[in-house]
Amino acid sequence: MIVPPSAAGTRLDAFIAGAVADLSRVRAKSLILGGKVTIGGATIVEPRRTVKSGDRVELAVPPPLPAAPEAEQIPLDIVYEDDDLIVIDKPAGLVVHPAAGNWTGTLVNALIAHCGDSLSGIGGVRRPGIVHRLDKDTSGLMVVAKNDRAHQALAAAFADHGRTGSLIRGYTALVWGAPEPREGTVDAPIGRSPGNRHKMRIAKSGGRHAVTHYQTQQVFGPAADPWAALLNCRLETGRTHQIRVHLAAIGHPLLGDRLYGAGFQTKAALLPESARAALRTLGRQALHAHLLGFRHPVTGEMLHFERPPPSPMAELIAALTKA
Repeated sequence: MIVPPSAAGTRLDAFIAGAVADLSRVRAKSLILGGKVTIGGATIVEPRRTVKSGDRVELAVPPPLPAAPEAEQIPLDIVYEDDDLIVIDKPAGLVVHPAAGNWTGTLVNALIAHCGDSLSGIGGVRRPGIVHRLDKDTSGLMVVAKNDRAHQALAAAFADHGRTGSLIRGYTALVWGAPEPREGTVDAPIGRSPGNRHKMRIAKSGGRHAVTHYQTQQVFGPAADPWAALLNCRLETGRTHQIRVHLAAIGHPLLGDRLYGAGFQTKAALLPESARAALRTLGRQALHAHLLGFRHPVTGEMLHFERPPPSPMAELIAALTKA
C-alpha cells in the first residue's frame, strides 16, 4: 500500500484499518505490535507512528486460526478429579491457554483431550474451565472447573483471594540475597511496563492493587552477605507476575528470572559450583505453587493439596543447603 497525500500524518494503525477492508483498528494495532507491518522494508512496532505521503506500507496477515483449541494428548499430573473439577500439578514450560505465539501445546489442549466436552464454557472457547493461571515457567497446583456451576463458585473465590473465604495459595520461591525483615508484606500496585508489553512493574499511578506476604524459611551462604533465601509466599491479590515483580521491587528477585532479575545474573558466580550447575539446569525462575486449598464449589468440603517443587528446583535447594 502506498500512502496517498490525503493520508499523510495519519497514525499507522488508523491508516491500515482504513485501507484494508474488514480489518479493525484494534486488529491493525495487534499486527503492528506483533511485527507484521513494515514501512519501506523496515519493521515498525509503534501503532501511533504517523505515515508520510509515498510511504510503502506492507502488511503480513497471519492465516486464520481455528475457532476453538483442539484436543492434544499431552500428559497431565492429576492430583485430584471428580465430576466438578480437576486439580493438576502444572509443569514448568506448559502454557495455560492458547494465545499469540502459543496456539497449540497448552494446558487447555491437554484438558480438552482428557475431559472431552465436560469443561466449563464460562472462560470462552480459548479458556474453557480456566479459573486462574500460572506463568508458563512457574510450576505447581492449579484447579480447573468442569462445569459452569463449579466455575462460577471457584471464580468468586479467586476474585476474593481468600480475604473473606477459604481460598489458600502458597508459593515456594528462591530469591537472591535475604529479605530484611525476614517476614513481611509488599503492598504496591502493579501495571504494565510502557516500554515492554510483556513486562509488569510497580506503578506510581494507574496500577492495580497488589499485596504479597512472604516468610523466610531458610537462608543460604555467609550470614553477613547471604547468597540466597528460600521464601514461602502468600497472595492477597492475583496480578500478572505479582510475586516476581514484588520480590524484585524489594531487591530480591527470583533466582533464574531473566525478565525481572537480569541485573542479578552475575551473582551466580558467587554460588558454589554444585548450586551454579543446578541453577543452569533449572533454566527458569525458581517459583512453585506448592499449596492450594479451597472449598469444594458443590459439596462445600474443604479441599487441601500440597506438592513439593519438581526435581530441578528441589535439586537447587538441596545444593544450596549442602554448600
